[in-house]
Amino acid sequence: MRIAIGSDHAGFDLKEEVKAFLIKGNHEILDVGTYSKDPVDYPDYAEAVGAALREYRADRGVLICGSGVGASMAANRIPGIRAGLCHDTYSAHQGVEHDGMNVLVLGGRVVGIELAHELIRAFLSANFTGEGRHVRRLAKMTALENRLRALQVCGQSVWLDYIRRSLISSGELRRMIDEDGLRGVTSNPAIFEKAIAGSSDYKDIIEAIEGRAMDPKSLYEKLAIRDIQDAAIALRPVYEETLMRDGYVSLEVSPSLAYDTAGTLDEARRLWQAVKCENLMIKIPATPQGIPAIRQLISEGINVNVTLLFALEVYEQVAEAYLAGLEKYVSGGGDPKRVASVASFFISRIDSAIDALIASRLQATKNTRDQNMLRGLTGKVAIANAKLTYQRYQELFSGPRWQALASQGAQTQRLLWASTGTKNPSYRDVVYIEELIGPDTVNTIPPATFEAFRNHGQTRPSLTEDIDSACDTMDMVAEAGISMKDVTDRLLDEGVQLFSDAFGKLLKAVEKQSREAGVEKINRLTYKLPDPLAAAVKASLAEWETHGKVRRLWGRDASLWTGKNEAQWLGWLGITNDQLAHIQRLTHITEVAKNAGFSHVLLLGMGGSSLCPEVMKMTFGQIAGFPELYVLDSTDPAQVKAFESKVDLKNTLFIVSSKSGSTLEPNMLKRYFFECVTQLVGLKEAGRRFIAITDPGSKIQQIAESDGFRHIFFGWENIGGRFSALSDFGLVPAAIMGVDVEKFLDRAEKMVYACMPSVPVEENPGVVLGTILGIAANQFRLDKVTFIASPGIYDLGAWLEQLIAASTGKEGKGLIPVDREAPGKPDVYGQDRIFVYLRLQSAPDAIQDRAVEDLEHTDHPVVRIVVNDPYDLGEEFFRWEIATATAGSILGINPFDQPDVEASKAATRKFTAEYERKGTLPEEIPIFAGEGIQLFMDEKNAGTLTKMVNGKKTLSGYLKAHLNRLNAGDYFALLAYIEMNAAHEQLLQAIRQGIRDARRIATCLQFGPRSLHSTGQAFKGGPNTGVFLLITCDDAVDVPVPGHKYTFGVVKAAQARGDFQTLVKRDRRVLRAHLGTNVAADLATLHKAITAALLS
Repeated sequence: MRIAIGSDHAGFDLKEEVKAFLIKGNHEILDVGTYSKDPVDYPDYAEAVGAALREYRADRGVLICGSGVGASMAANRIPGIRAGLCHDTYSAHQGVEHDGMNVLVLGGRVVGIELAHELIRAFLSANFTGEGRHVRRLAKMTALENRLRALQVCGQSVWLDYIRRSLISSGELRRMIDEDGLRGVTSNPAIFEKAIAGSSDYKDIIEAIEGRAMDPKSLYEKLAIRDIQDAAIALRPVYEETLMRDGYVSLEVSPSLAYDTAGTLDEARRLWQAVKCENLMIKIPATPQGIPAIRQLISEGINVNVTLLFALEVYEQVAEAYLAGLEKYVSGGGDPKRVASVASFFISRIDSAIDALIASRLQATKNTRDQNMLRGLTGKVAIANAKLTYQRYQELFSGPRWQALASQGAQTQRLLWASTGTKNPSYRDVVYIEELIGPDTVNTIPPATFEAFRNHGQTRPSLTEDIDSACDTMDMVAEAGISMKDVTDRLLDEGVQLFSDAFGKLLKAVEKQSREAGVEKINRLTYKLPDPLAAAVKASLAEWETHGKVRRLWGRDASLWTGKNEAQWLGWLGITNDQLAHIQRLTHITEVAKNAGFSHVLLLGMGGSSLCPEVMKMTFGQIAGFPELYVLDSTDPAQVKAFESKVDLKNTLFIVSSKSGSTLEPNMLKRYFFECVTQLVGLKEAGRRFIAITDPGSKIQQIAESDGFRHIFFGWENIGGRFSALSDFGLVPAAIMGVDVEKFLDRAEKMVYACMPSVPVEENPGVVLGTILGIAANQFRLDKVTFIASPGIYDLGAWLEQLIAASTGKEGKGLIPVDREAPGKPDVYGQDRIFVYLRLQSAPDAIQDRAVEDLEHTDHPVVRIVVNDPYDLGEEFFRWEIATATAGSILGINPFDQPDVEASKAATRKFTAEYERKGTLPEEIPIFAGEGIQLFMDEKNAGTLTKMVNGKKTLSGYLKAHLNRLNAGDYFALLAYIEMNAAHEQLLQAIRQGIRDARRIATCLQFGPRSLHSTGQAFKGGPNTGVFLLITCDDAVDVPVPGHKYTFGVVKAAQARGDFQTLVKRDRRVLRAHLGTNVAADLATLHKAITAALLS
């Protein structure tokens, strides 16, 4: 046995005695020191012994210090080291047999030579029993240091379903091997397409003369082979330590050859020769034409990863091909231990397919028994199918035929669980790892799921649990009339097509990269910052690199923020991959809506449920051949009636969108429009004109099911509303209005890849942006993030406002977003701004270009982001989500909660409840009434203003006194609870611009009540630097809310009062101006009075 031995000076004498004893016992000794009695530090030698074991240079270790206590404490800090301080032989062997102890620690000043010999004999003669209870306990213990490593204790190898150049060049792959116990890497065309198209990792080859002369496929192979070879080198120690069981990298033959046996063989052989690495696996699909190729390649000694397996029956054919190939290889004199294969069984796609069939059958049947049976199958079939396949694996690789091969060193063809990212938001995000843990298996895990399991995965030997239930599940599938053969045949065909499409996109991307060598791969971010800020940003990025903070972000490490519940809200990290894996859902609803002949789509939502769809509508406009999308997110009765008049109610598809399902506004709007449509087409037909987007189990789901909605789309419970743009909340409306959502997601996923932990921090576009914003606010008080956006994408600012304000504005800290403020000359801005220029490359604005150049020339901090075309907005959604999470960490807050939003909602509920009881809202008394406008304030603010008006109790006088409360570094916010239309916005913009220019103050403009769900959190919980003017009005017309006494107008008034009341409680400087029914005229009056106040 290879033994690493080390000691400090206090253990030196005993170490020398022990070393001689071990040599006499014919053990191979690695002495890591110390080599004299000169004083040294024991942690150094604990680390050296631990490194020898972790690097497979030793099988076990012996560590000695004076008492043994310090050395054991130090050794147990090292991942993978289980050190035991022993003084008796029972502990020395029991620690190995039951606990997997791999380092024996002795006290040089405590243990005598003879006892040391006895302890070492007991330690080295013992072996881990592998009994279930001991495996379970060892896995739990290992999980305390790293949950991924705990899988290895249960006999499962962890592979990573991801590769790119920076994963290797940054050292991240090496770290994952060392710290996470990573044992292999798989790739596919989709992975390479995102890596190559979305980064500059490959520009050295692409831009070289040789690379630019190659055809796309040859260039791709040159790029891919370099990555595969370098990954194989990194994994070579694993390959050797595991005796060729693990340490593999997979490379796929062209999917276009899936139905071509001869072509598959030719390409597989060529790739095998090109890569020239023993730890390479060639990926071959399990098609009828692929299986003969698998048999032949195995017979030639080529390692094979069999991909796209869905059916147990096909797996049996694959296993037979492996066995037959091995037998032929051995008969020709080959060494079977040098041939390896895995059978990649795809998991989540089975559940997605079966669940979709179940959903359609549930709609078609009214039989309670059938409904219960179908619901009982949801989310269970893929795991049951895998468990039964594993049972068959154990049968196939036993018995005389297999033993004949095994006796010559042959390895079993392990089952590899693929497609293990969770696709259904109602399922646990690591379910396809936790439920498929067993000996002699592999799980190849996509990055987001990999990080999720490291954070909160639970390990147990689950694969052999409850096999009877798995059999029952498969029997119930047959009883329900679902043909597994039909499902798995279709999944195989779809899988081949998906990979073929991805390969086609990959070649186009490579060709484009070659043609446009030197052009940015993702939306370009540049910045010009004052020197002190630039230096602080650089230092912060270095600190993020040193402490692995990007990896901690992706690993859902709540301690990166406040250590509370942040880990529960990071599902958005993996959403693009999951959406693309089930893109058919979105393309299907596109066709359904189009074929149904709807002329309009009206989305009823609020905040995170409405702002992304609004961005899509305002950016893409009406797309020919598809229904026109409108977004209604207001309780203003005039606005409700305006939207009602815009659409043909009989011919409109309504989307009721609410994450929680309990949000007041979408529920009111649903009640109103559902009744309108019911009166026109009848109750049964009305339901067919509605769909819902909500979280599973919500109130909206119950209503949708009761009212017979056409479809229900579910959100992810671990994605907050403002981070849901790339989930169904954003993409279902986009798909229905005709946006090519697959293209949109493809672009977005390039940014996802660019923001992953494998990318150096200083090149990570989301982290860099978030660091700039966080450091600017935290250290330099540059907290007014001012957006200047090209006209073609100007509405992106509305989404960014909510994301930034609601995420960062709390605990007296935060960023204040400033959107749609017309660019001014540099001298109208204070010293609290940081500018972000979102420039649409395909349609820039020359005036904006000049304004931004002027800002840069006058040393204002400016960040530039170039958006190549509207389909690149998906990149920005993800970039800004990463940036916001990063800025939240730097600010030291939880960016995923909204503690101050609920206060306004509670105040609104109190007002509406009173109206339901009494039929009226509480009476208010203005502090001023004149010129058609009333002013309202709380007692404290009123007392302050009354002193400041100096007897000039006029509208202009009160407004002047209110504006005089602005100080340097403050901002002014207009919160207008009136109809949101162009005429009103024009007047309000004139007001804000006048205030900005006169006072050099940042200004915000929000329409209520949408502001409650957008910037409201920052206004109430962020820095107390805001001066607020709420604007309310009498409604010329009102709209009833079916089932309630209150009306839309009453609710809007209650929301405005609740907002005002909450701002007052937060000690904000606030005034409310109440207009009459002629809102435009009274706004003009207000504008005139404010202008006079600024001039006087």
